[in-house]
Amino acid sequence: MATVYANDTVGAGEEVSSPATADGQTAAASVEAKAEPAPPSPAVQKAKALAKGLIAPILGIVGFLVLWAVLAPQVDTSLGSLPGPVEVGEQGVALFEEYSAAKEAEGQFYADQEARNEAAVAAGNEGAVTDFDYAGPPTFLDQIITSLQTVALGFFLATIVAVPIGLLAGLSKTFNAAINPLIQIMKPVSPLAWLPIVTMVISAMITSADPLLPKAFVISALVVMLCSLWPTLINTAVGTSSIDKDLLNVGKVLRLGWFAKLTRLVLPASLPYIFTGMRLSLGVGWMVLIAAEMLAQNPGLGKFVWDEFQNGSSQSLARIMFAVIVIGLIGFMLDRIMMALEAFVSKNRTV
Repeated sequence: MATVYANDTVGAGEEVSSPATADGQTAAASVEAKAEPAPPSPAVQKAKALAKGLIAPILGIVGFLVLWAVLAPQVDTSLGSLPGPVEVGEQGVALFEEYSAAKEAEGQFYADQEARNEAAVAAGNEGAVTDFDYAGPPTFLDQIITSLQTVALGFFLATIVAVPIGLLAGLSKTFNAAINPLIQIMKPVSPLAWLPIVTMVISAMITSADPLLPKAFVISALVVMLCSLWPTLINTAVGTSSIDKDLLNVGKVLRLGWFAKLTRLVLPASLPYIFTGMRLSLGVGWMVLIAAEMLAQNPGLGKFVWDEFQNGSSQSLARIMFAVIVIGLIGFMLDRIMMALEAFVSKNRTV
């Protein structure tokens, strides 16, 4: 086979084969094939992503704990040095032990009462039968449960008030213009300003010696509602007003009633905005609750922190810091719960 050089000419219809060029292309393709590594398997990719997602947070937490342990002894307070992670953890264990001891004492109290009542009935002295409730001081876990119940009620009230108003504001520009100045004025009001007003109103309304809900519980829940409803209201209004107009026109073409339009078009399309507002409202409500409990001395984590501050013992500062960590963890878990609920509802929506 003849080799054709650059200066050679080729007649029409003749095919030229260039061994050098073909060999070069084959070699380049072979090099490229060797240079590209095989893609990792899905299991390896998943393991790498998991390791990447876990290692960074773990390193951050460990670094924070080390920094805390090193710097804490160098900070002096009126109650001694600032507690480190070990001292705070020890007080957490002590608080749990106090809870266990309190529950044991409560069980013993009711067992003794039942035994006395049975003895009184056996002796024919039914008038000596008693039915007293255990009146021991609330433990740390009891305070956590009280705070969770309070924020749940306040958040529920905020949601059932904010979502309907937000829907109306998003659907009606006139209504939105009417309430927007009120929202902008009321939204920045501190819970410390709401607390005395709510306290006086509820004290005037609840005059029964044995109300259905404790007065302090209702006061804290209403303060949470008044301070946390605004993010849900605003986000609901924004989401409703952002609905595609073509979608609303489809509802007109199908002649849907206002209820069908609301449930089949408006609400499903606004759900992401509504849940975003609810997540923000829940976070605001949790922060507001702690401040309200501290100021009003209502049962809950806020009162626990204030009581330990007033106590002034050598363990008080470590207990307060443990309570702060628990407050932060609970707030984080509440936010994760709302995210999971949003994902579940959004997955099942029809629009």
